[in-house]
Amino acid sequence: MDLVANKTSDYSDISYWDERYTKDTEDTFDWFKQYPDLKQSLAHHIPNKDSRILMLGCGNSSLSRDMYDDGYTNILNIDYSPVCIDNMTKANESRSGMQWCVMDIRQLDLPDNSFDVAIDKGTMDALLAGVRDPWNPQDSIVHDCTSEVREVQRVLKPEPSSVFIYHTYAPPHFRKPLLNTDPDHWDLSVEKMGDWFSYFFYTLRYKD
Repeated sequence: MDLVANKTSDYSDISYWDERYTKDTEDTFDWFKQYPDLKQSLAHHIPNKDSRILMLGCGNSSLSRDMYDDGYTNILNIDYSPVCIDNMTKANESRSGMQWCVMDIRQLDLPDNSFDVAIDKGTMDALLAGVRDPWNPQDSIVHDCTSEVREVQRVLKPEPSSVFIYHTYAPPHFRKPLLNTDPDHWDLSVEKMGDWFSYFFYTLRYKD
Protein backbone atom coordinates (compact mmCIF):
# COMPACT_ATOMS: atom_id res chain seq x y z
CA MET A 1 0.00 0.00 0.00
CA ASP A 2 1.12 3.57 -0.70
CA LEU A 3 1.97 5.03 2.71
CA VAL A 4 1.92 8.66 1.58
CA ALA A 5 -1.30 10.63 1.75
CA ASN A 6 -2.52 12.49 -1.35
CA LYS A 7 -2.31 15.70 0.71
CA THR A 8 -0.36 16.12 3.92
CA SER A 9 -3.53 17.51 5.49
CA ASP A 10 -5.03 14.01 5.16
CA TYR A 11 -2.84 12.96 8.08
CA SER A 12 -5.19 14.85 10.42
CA ASP A 13 -8.30 13.17 8.93
CA ILE A 14 -9.67 10.10 10.70
CA SER A 15 -11.11 8.69 7.47
CA TYR A 16 -7.61 8.58 5.97
CA TRP A 17 -6.32 6.54 8.89
CA ASP A 18 -9.29 4.16 8.99
CA GLU A 19 -8.84 3.46 5.27
CA ARG A 20 -5.10 3.08 5.67
CA TYR A 21 -5.36 0.64 8.59
CA THR A 22 -8.02 -1.33 6.72
CA LYS A 23 -5.85 -1.76 3.61
CA ASP A 24 -2.36 -1.79 5.13
CA THR A 25 -0.95 -5.32 5.27
CA GLU A 26 2.07 -4.38 7.41
CA ASP A 27 1.85 -5.41 11.06
CA THR A 28 3.72 -2.30 12.20
CA PHE A 29 4.96 0.97 10.78
CA ASP A 30 7.11 3.59 12.49
CA TRP A 31 7.40 7.13 11.20
CA PHE A 32 10.53 8.00 13.12
CA LYS A 33 13.14 6.12 15.10
CA GLN A 34 12.30 2.76 16.65
CA TYR A 35 12.61 1.56 20.23
CA PRO A 36 16.29 0.48 20.07
CA ASP A 37 17.16 4.06 19.05
CA LEU A 38 15.03 5.57 21.83
CA LYS A 39 15.65 3.03 24.57
CA GLN A 40 18.41 4.90 26.38
CA SER A 41 16.53 8.21 26.42
CA LEU A 42 13.29 6.54 27.51
CA ALA A 43 15.05 4.66 30.30
CA HIS A 44 16.54 7.93 31.54
CA HIS A 45 13.16 9.61 31.74
CA ILE A 46 11.18 6.52 32.83
CA PRO A 47 13.44 4.78 35.37
CA ASN A 48 10.51 2.90 36.94
CA LYS A 49 9.23 0.22 34.58
CA ASP A 50 6.03 -0.03 36.65
CA SER A 51 5.09 3.52 35.63
CA ARG A 52 1.57 3.98 34.27
CA ILE A 53 2.17 5.02 30.63
CA LEU A 54 -0.22 6.68 28.18
CA MET A 55 0.71 6.19 24.49
CA LEU A 56 -0.86 9.02 22.49
CA GLY A 57 -1.90 8.25 18.92
CA CYS A 58 -0.32 4.80 19.01
CA GLY A 59 -1.07 3.88 15.40
CA ASN A 60 0.50 0.57 14.42
CA SER A 61 3.92 1.55 15.71
CA SER A 62 6.02 -1.17 17.32
CA LEU A 63 6.99 1.16 20.19
CA SER A 64 4.40 -0.06 22.73
CA ARG A 65 5.04 -3.69 21.86
CA ASP A 66 8.79 -3.29 22.23
CA MET A 67 8.49 -1.34 25.47
CA TYR A 68 6.14 -3.97 26.88
CA ASP A 69 8.54 -6.76 25.96
CA ASP A 70 11.30 -4.80 27.72
CA GLY A 71 9.33 -4.64 30.96
CA TYR A 72 7.08 -1.55 30.64
CA THR A 73 3.87 -3.54 30.93
CA ASN A 74 1.49 -0.88 32.30
CA ILE A 75 0.61 0.89 29.03
CA LEU A 76 -2.68 2.32 27.77
CA ASN A 77 -2.56 2.88 24.00
CA ILE A 78 -5.04 5.30 22.45
CA ASP A 79 -5.83 6.26 18.87
CA TYR A 80 -8.88 7.85 17.30
CA SER A 81 -9.05 5.25 14.51
CA PRO A 82 -11.29 2.35 15.59
CA VAL A 83 -9.79 0.20 12.83
CA CYS A 84 -6.30 0.75 14.24
CA ILE A 85 -7.32 -0.06 17.80
CA ASP A 86 -9.14 -3.22 16.70
CA ASN A 87 -6.11 -4.39 14.69
CA MET A 88 -3.64 -3.66 17.47
CA THR A 89 -5.81 -5.28 20.15
CA LYS A 90 -5.85 -8.51 18.16
CA ALA A 91 -2.14 -8.31 17.32
CA ASN A 92 -1.21 -7.96 21.01
CA GLU A 93 -3.57 -10.45 22.62
CA SER A 94 -0.62 -12.32 24.12
CA ARG A 95 0.57 -9.21 26.00
CA SER A 96 -1.48 -9.48 29.17
CA GLY A 97 -2.51 -6.14 30.66
CA MET A 98 -1.69 -4.08 27.57
CA GLN A 99 -4.71 -1.85 26.94
CA TRP A 100 -6.05 -0.33 23.70
CA CYS A 101 -8.78 2.29 23.51
CA VAL A 102 -10.37 4.56 20.90
CA MET A 103 -9.86 8.12 22.10
CA ASP A 104 -9.10 11.63 20.86
CA ILE A 105 -5.86 13.09 22.26
CA ARG A 106 -7.47 16.55 22.30
CA GLN A 107 -10.20 15.43 24.68
CA LEU A 108 -9.06 12.53 26.82
CA ASP A 109 -11.76 10.47 28.48
CA LEU A 110 -9.50 9.79 31.44
CA PRO A 111 -9.46 10.93 35.08
CA ASP A 112 -7.17 13.66 36.39
CA ASN A 113 -3.79 12.71 37.86
CA SER A 114 -3.94 9.10 36.66
CA PHE A 115 -0.67 8.58 34.70
CA ASP A 116 3.04 8.85 35.37
CA VAL A 117 4.16 9.18 31.76
CA ALA A 118 2.64 10.22 28.42
CA ILE A 119 4.40 9.58 25.10
CA ASP A 120 3.70 11.21 21.74
CA LYS A 121 5.79 9.80 18.87
CA GLY A 122 4.85 11.92 15.88
CA THR A 123 1.16 12.31 16.73
CA MET A 124 1.26 16.08 17.13
CA ASP A 125 2.95 16.18 13.74
CA ALA A 126 -0.20 14.66 12.23
CA LEU A 127 -2.26 17.44 13.82
CA LEU A 128 0.09 19.94 12.16
CA ALA A 129 -0.01 18.29 8.74
CA GLY A 130 -2.34 20.91 7.30
CA VAL A 131 -0.21 23.90 8.28
CA ARG A 132 0.37 26.21 5.32
CA ASP A 133 3.03 28.36 7.00
CA PRO A 134 5.06 26.59 9.72
CA TRP A 135 6.12 29.96 11.14
CA ASN A 136 2.48 31.00 11.56
CA PRO A 137 0.17 27.97 11.94
CA GLN A 138 -3.57 28.45 11.76
CA ASP A 139 -5.36 29.20 15.03
CA SER A 140 -7.44 26.02 14.76
CA ILE A 141 -4.34 23.83 14.50
CA VAL A 142 -2.59 25.63 17.34
CA HIS A 143 -5.73 25.03 19.42
CA ASP A 144 -5.65 21.30 18.60
CA CYS A 145 -2.00 20.99 19.63
CA THR A 146 -2.28 22.99 22.83
CA SER A 147 -5.44 21.05 23.71
CA GLU A 148 -3.42 17.86 23.52
CA VAL A 149 -0.72 19.31 25.79
CA ARG A 150 -3.20 20.61 28.36
CA GLU A 151 -5.11 17.32 28.42
CA VAL A 152 -1.86 15.42 28.96
CA GLN A 153 -0.90 17.75 31.80
CA ARG A 154 -4.33 17.19 33.33
CA VAL A 155 -4.07 13.40 33.38
CA LEU A 156 -0.45 13.25 34.55
CA LYS A 157 0.12 13.05 38.28
CA PRO A 158 1.28 16.32 39.90
CA GLU A 159 4.64 14.85 40.86
CA PRO A 160 8.25 15.70 39.84
CA SER A 161 8.63 12.25 38.27
CA SER A 162 5.69 12.83 35.90
CA VAL A 163 6.77 13.50 32.33
CA PHE A 164 5.33 14.13 28.87
CA ILE A 165 7.69 12.85 26.16
CA TYR A 166 7.33 14.03 22.57
CA HIS A 167 9.50 12.66 19.75
CA THR A 168 9.51 14.49 16.40
CA TYR A 169 11.58 15.73 13.47
CA ALA A 170 10.54 19.35 14.17
CA PRO A 171 13.14 21.74 15.66
CA PRO A 172 12.50 23.84 18.78
CA HIS A 173 11.51 27.10 17.10
CA PHE A 174 8.46 25.32 15.65
CA ARG A 175 7.45 23.20 18.63
CA LYS A 176 8.37 25.06 21.82
CA PRO A 177 5.51 27.59 21.49
CA LEU A 178 3.01 24.71 21.27
CA LEU A 179 4.45 22.71 24.17
CA ASN A 180 5.31 25.47 26.64
CA THR A 181 1.70 26.24 27.59
CA ASP A 182 2.20 26.33 31.37
CA PRO A 183 5.80 27.32 32.21
CA ASP A 184 4.88 28.07 35.83
CA HIS A 185 4.15 24.40 36.49
CA TRP A 186 6.02 22.48 33.77
CA ASP A 187 9.67 22.54 32.69
CA LEU A 188 10.35 22.06 28.97
CA SER A 189 13.62 20.60 27.71
CA VAL A 190 14.81 19.25 24.36
CA GLU A 191 17.43 16.72 23.30
CA LYS A 192 18.74 16.58 19.72
CA MET A 193 19.19 13.11 18.26
CA GLY A 194 20.95 11.94 15.12
CA ASP A 195 23.79 13.17 12.95
CA TRP A 196 23.00 13.77 9.27
CA PHE A 197 19.25 14.05 9.93
CA SER A 198 18.17 15.34 13.30
CA TYR A 199 15.24 14.27 15.44
CA PHE A 200 14.19 15.92 18.67
CA PHE A 201 13.17 14.48 22.01
CA TYR A 202 11.11 17.00 24.02
CA THR A 203 10.16 16.52 27.65
CA LEU A 204 7.70 18.38 29.83
CA ARG A 205 8.26 17.60 33.50
CA TYR A 206 6.08 18.67 36.38
CA LYS A 207 7.71 21.20 38.71
CA ASP A 208 7.88 20.30 42.38
